[in-house]
Amino acid sequence: MNAPTLDVYLKPNEMAEALRADVRTGLVAKPKCLPPKWFYDARGSELFEQITTLPEYYPTRTEHQLLERYSSEIAELTQTEILVELGSGSSEKTKRLLSAGVEHGTLHTYVPQDVSISALEGATEHIAEVFPGLTVHGVVSDFTESLHHLPGDGRRTVVFLGGTLGNMVADERSEFLSGIADVLSTGEHLVLGVGLVTDADVLVRAYDDSAGVTAAFNKNVLRVLNDSLGADFPIDEFRHVALWDAENAWIEMRLEATRDLDVQIADLDMSVSFAAGEQLRTEISAKFTIDGIRAELANAGFEMQRSWTDLDERFALISAVLS
Repeated sequence: MNAPTLDVYLKPNEMAEALRADVRTGLVAKPKCLPPKWFYDARGSELFEQITTLPEYYPTRTEHQLLERYSSEIAELTQTEILVELGSGSSEKTKRLLSAGVEHGTLHTYVPQDVSISALEGATEHIAEVFPGLTVHGVVSDFTESLHHLPGDGRRTVVFLGGTLGNMVADERSEFLSGIADVLSTGEHLVLGVGLVTDADVLVRAYDDSAGVTAAFNKNVLRVLNDSLGADFPIDEFRHVALWDAENAWIEMRLEATRDLDVQIADLDMSVSFAAGEQLRTEISAKFTIDGIRAELANAGFEMQRSWTDLDERFALISAVLS
C-alpha cells in the first residue's frame, strides 16, 4: 500500500477569522445571511449524515445510484489519470468512480480536497487501504481559493458532487467554474453532480423533513456561533423555514425569530437585533436545467459532453471537457 500524503494550506486560525468576517458582514446585511459552510462542525456533519438517509431527502441516494450505474462510462469518457475531488468529506460517494477508474486502467492518483484535516486524515487512510495501488494525496484547503495547489502531473478530472454547486449564486458559480478552467488544461474534465428543477413540493419536503432533522441542522449554525464566538443566540426562539424561490430556481433555508430578540456576540463586541418574524438566510440550494448548466459551463470554457439523470429527472451527473 502506498502511504497517503496530506498537504495543509489552511490553518485553523484562518477558518476562525473567516467565521468572524462572515458574521460581521452577514448579520448586518439586509436581509441577514450566513454562508452554509458554517453548518459543518462535528455535530452539523453528524446531522447532515442523518439527513441523507431520510425518505424525503432524495439527492444523496439518487446521486449514489447514478454513480453506481454510470461510473464506468465516466471513466471511459474521461480517461482519467488523476481524480481530484473538491469538498470530498469522507470520500464514501467517490469509491465507485475510483473503482471504475482503476478497472479501466488509467487512474493512478486520487486527490481529495476538504477544509477538515480530521475528515481528510481518516478518508485518505481508508481509501489507501481499499485501493492499495492508488497514490492518495490529500489537500486541506478552501476550494474557492486554493485550486492552484492541486497536482497536475497527469490527465485530470475535477469532481464536484453532492449538488454543492447550487450553494453558490450565479456570479459565484461563474467565478468558481472559471477558476477550475484556469487550472485545467485543454482536454481535461469536470464532473458535476447537480440537483435539477422539479416539483416544488418535492423540493421543499427534501429541506423540511417531517422528523425535524433538517430543522436541527439549520439551527446548529446558531450553536456554532454560540460556541465559537461567545454569542447568546436563544436557539429555541428561532424557527426553521424552507421555501422554493421559483424566480431564482433555488431552495432557501432560513431561521426566523419567533419574537423580538437582542443577541450579544461577545468575541466580536457586537450586538444584533431581530424583530419578531425577521429571517436569517443560512443556505441557498440552486436547482438547474440541463440547458442551463450547459450554458454556465460554456461560459467558463467547458463543453458539456454527457449528462445522466434518474428516471424522475431530479438529479444529474454532468461530464464536461475544457475546450
